[in-house]
Amino acid sequence: MLLIDRPWQLPVPGIGTIAALFAVALLCPALAYLLYFRILATAGATNLMLVTLLIPVGALLLGAVFRGERATGLTLAGLALILAGLAAIDGRLFRRVYQSRVSRQAAASRSKRSERRAT
Repeated sequence: MLLIDRPWQLPVPGIGTIAALFAVALLCPALAYLLYFRILATAGATNLMLVTLLIPVGALLLGAVFRGERATGLTLAGLALILAGLAAIDGRLFRRVYQSRVSRQAAASRSKRSERRAT
């Protein structure tokens, strides 16, 4: 490849190109690692790994915003499955629903007990 393209014969890249290469090669991964370990410390390993499920969602959004791509019904169904999987693995949504249901049942049983005592 080097013999065909002969990169040594190309002009030296400008300062803007070198700065962009520096940012993409060094700053972005460094920032990503800082963010990764911060989330790991606060949210735990399971919630941290849920981020990998968001890669297709991010790709879909970036494609729609920057390339004008349109999402089909099948794509949106896949997106819904990913979000449902995130909710199921994370569990916080289901815990809230369960806790609110339990607290409503407990309140209903307390009110029934108080009605029985009153009579």
